[in-house]
Amino acid sequence: MSTDVSGMIECRPGARLWGPDDEDSVWEAGLDLFLLNRGNAYHGLACLFGIRNSYGFRPLAEDRGFPDDASDELRTEFAGYGGPDDVHGTTWLTRAELDAADWQETNASGTRTRASAAGTDTDWGRVWSVMRLQRNPRG
Repeated sequence: MSTDVSGMIECRPGARLWGPDDEDSVWEAGLDLFLLNRGNAYHGLACLFGIRNSYGFRPLAEDRGFPDDASDELRTEFAGYGGPDDVHGTTWLTRAELDAADWQETNASGTRTRASAAGTDTDWGRVWSVMRLQRNPRG
């Protein structure tokens, strides 16, 4: 059985106007990950989210659950997949965390870098490009 990622890139347009802590700075749906057609490259899922991590990566964002402040659109989509009882590995990641990540860090065997598994030159590169264009995104 294959494993794939479903989700959405969200942004907070109000953060640019009022600041990230303002009550009107809420998450809005940006783009469904399906539209970026990333495929199911397991080494990327392993290093980013700890899913199918037989590679031995230290995941960036493992098992954080569903964000409490998610957009209405993401809540609807998540419920359509069955919600927390039916969705494995629910988590999220911010652009700031991506920017701070050590992309040269290797897996447990030292044979593969995070960049080679999920960097800008992989299928994940399309996701990172979209997130760089938005202000305060999370995916």
